[in-house]
Amino acid sequence: ESFPVFPARRLINPSPYMYYCQLGGVTVVGSSPEALVKLKGGRAELRPIAGTLPRMADPEADLANERRLLADPKENAEHVMLVDLARNDLGRVAAAGTLHVDPYRVIERYSHVMHIVSGVQGTLAPDRDAFDLFAATFPAGTLVGAPKVRAMQIIEELEPVDRGLYGGTIGYFGAQGDMDQAITIRTLVFEGDEYSYQAGAGVVADSKPESEFNEVFAKSAALRSALALAEEGL
Repeated sequence: ESFPVFPARRLINPSPYMYYCQLGGVTVVGSSPEALVKLKGGRAELRPIAGTLPRMADPEADLANERRLLADPKENAEHVMLVDLARNDLGRVAAAGTLHVDPYRVIERYSHVMHIVSGVQGTLAPDRDAFDLFAATFPAGTLVGAPKVRAMQIIEELEPVDRGLYGGTIGYFGAQGDMDQAITIRTLVFEGDEYSYQAGAGVVADSKPESEFNEVFAKSAALRSALALAEEGL
């Protein structure tokens, strides 16, 4: 049963975006830390998340992991690349001279992982709307890489399983022109008697396969914990 997993997710891994959606024969249960894009009052924001290490139980070890993450050349190269991609995507529909990055390379902590996060903001051009903004930024660069079109072609060639809802968005388009779209990561998909989830890690020239595998395992740990807790009846 899918519903008990939702309160388990809230308990184990509270996140900026929590959702339980029944979509025909599919139920989606997620706690995503990342927005694709937000638009409010003509101001647009992307918050690319790139760079990940596991949380540590000991506070001193956790702080050491933060310092290690912020100093890691590979993780920072990946993050800078994806901030630049976000700037380019938003720049396609933003008014000239309005783009800026704030914050830049800060650490956000969640139950099982910590991330490097930046914010890219701008004012939507007068002749553009929320649908133009969505089209310019989807899919998230943090889920496909750069250059975006070529990266998606490589994904299609190499990944053995279709992503489905993974890496898409769940959100709303408001009647007043606002929008908020969460990236469907850290998400379980229930269909009939089966469930599935996906997780990934960004690959760059300096990537080490073992480290990327460990990152995928850490990102999906909260999903497994929530499933176990729901099975136990909370």
